[in-house]
Amino acid sequence: MSGVEESVSGPSPSKTSSRISHLVVTLLLLYFAGAYVVTPLFWEEYAALHPRWADVPRITRTGDRHPGDPLNVAIIGTEADVKEAMQKAGWFPADALSMKSSLEIAEATVLDRKYEEAPVSSLFLYNRRQDLAFEKPVGDNPKKRHHVRFWKANRPWKNGDPVWVGSATFDERVGLSYTTGQITHHIDGNVDHERDQLMADLEKAEPTAVPQVIVDFHAQRDGHNGGGDHWTTDGRLKLVVLP
Repeated sequence: MSGVEESVSGPSPSKTSSRISHLVVTLLLLYFAGAYVVTPLFWEEYAALHPRWADVPRITRTGDRHPGDPLNVAIIGTEADVKEAMQKAGWFPADALSMKSSLEIAEATVLDRKYEEAPVSSLFLYNRRQDLAFEKPVGDNPKKRHHVRFWKANRPWKNGDPVWVGSATFDERVGLSYTTGQITHHIDGNVDHERDQLMADLEKAEPTAVPQVIVDFHAQRDGHNGGGDHWTTDGRLKLVVLP
């Protein structure tokens, strides 16, 4: 009789608890697989295939039409939002290029003075120079710095906000251009590292921003910019959608 009574009364509390634990673990595994594996892959494919990127150039141009630096980042948001996010991330808006700012950066470089808003040279996209430029100083001399130029793309994002495509590179030293002999900054050829640095700064400053990746944005994985510096990339463009 005792065996019959146990079967009628159902599974023991310990078995029920074990089943619940297994269910919780399974649900957690499904969540992490969906949130951290499946969804990012979906967004990569979505971004790569979306037609709004079809008319975006891949490489900037110098004023004399030589290839410039490659595009590798993008921000989605209003101009005011982009400026606010970049400054929260520790990047300063660059001064406009002029005789005064050119002399000031030359003086700061020679005398080891900090110039957080030092100007950047002009590169061109959509037949115009950059719309926005930012930099993040390294030490007290503007000869080394993180910097990025942005252009407003022709097509807006799906929510109507502007798309700002940019080229982020790291100036590692000042020297003579390999192509013109003019005084210029030479960049670190690992442009992916600078791309990732900027995205990390933005994601830290804007935790609710949505990061995405465009795979195979670049078919050409290496080249030389207008100053003759060699660069390489994995072909990805990384973007962040501001809240």
